[in-house]
Amino acid sequence: MGATDPTETPATGPIRRRHRRRTRPGSAPGTLVADPEARGSAVSAFGYGDGQFFERHDLSVEDVEALKGTVPTLWIDVTGLADIGLIERLGALFGLHGLALEDVINVHQRPKLEEYDDQLFIVTRMAPETRGVETRQMAMLLGEGFVLSFRDDRADCLELVRERLRRENGRMRQYGAGYLAYALMDAVIDGYFPAVEILGEDLEHLEEAVTLHPQQGQIHEVYRIRRDLLDLRRSIWPHRDLVNALIRDDTPLIDGHTRIFLRDCYDHVAQLMDIVETEREIASNLSDVYHSSMNARLNDIMKMLTLIATIFMPLSFIASLYGMNFDRSVSEWNMPELGWRYGYPYALGLMAVCGLGMLVFFLRKHWIKPPTTRRRRRNRDGGPSGGSAG
Repeated sequence: MGATDPTETPATGPIRRRHRRRTRPGSAPGTLVADPEARGSAVSAFGYGDGQFFERHDLSVEDVEALKGTVPTLWIDVTGLADIGLIERLGALFGLHGLALEDVINVHQRPKLEEYDDQLFIVTRMAPETRGVETRQMAMLLGEGFVLSFRDDRADCLELVRERLRRENGRMRQYGAGYLAYALMDAVIDGYFPAVEILGEDLEHLEEAVTLHPQQGQIHEVYRIRRDLLDLRRSIWPHRDLVNALIRDDTPLIDGHTRIFLRDCYDHVAQLMDIVETEREIASNLSDVYHSSMNARLNDIMKMLTLIATIFMPLSFIASLYGMNFDRSVSEWNMPELGWRYGYPYALGLMAVCGLGMLVFFLRKHWIKPPTTRRRRRNRDGGPSGGSAG
């Protein structure tokens, strides 16, 4: 028996962590308060350009300061947001605005783009890795020759970008920081496709089950899928405005070559939105199908019970009639059938005739469907199928 996930319960599924602002109302802008559940901070660096490349991990702020300006393009990746002092020092080193630094720490931001002097501050949300888990924030600062990224979760969808940087003849090393920022956003957006496909498969299996064999517990699964699709839609929708703003912005940090790839990224966001909206519509219709199927099933059960009760009504009348305690010695008209040799078979036969007669009447009225003989389906090649009729 496998271990139970502490973030899941059998009745409700994965528990959602609710983000709450940790600063008091009226606090000064830029006030930083770390999340008590935030992971420890770690700094990694990738530098490349002009035939140079290096990869460093577990760096201090002094190490980052020494690397700054040594290569045409520098990517500083910070995982874990518990160390406020380290994040503040890195922000000061790269000129990160105080308001942007506050958005880095408070990981409940929606995807957006903000411009500070000659820098672009970008917030994206990474897709959930498992069913029912909320999205995770990744913030980026794009400047001249560098990209500074922050995220609280070490599990991410950026490993493929790192592998592309490690290739000596890869395209990534030929372009600057703007293209790197695009590659990171593209990886984040493409990470939604597996999550959407998983929900689509769950919805397809659930649709077949609800249509063919509706059961009471299926409605909870329908609501779970609708809730997850709503969460994905809430995260994907702002990415469209974010990418569109980068395409239309005339900042020198994004060159014309990178804008071509950003248009492809915009197409991916639009495709994701179409898929999510379609699946949400299917889930909404599936809820109606479920209720209709359950009502139809209940109606069939009530109809069958009513027909059975109707058939037994004359039989009950006949049985109660012959169960009356009249004294036959007082009058010859008091239940003469009780003294008849064939009285008991006559009563049973009368009941059988009444029951069969009513059954034939119901069949002629099509209130009861006659039994049908099911034939095995044949495949397109003419041979019998392996599965039995459902």
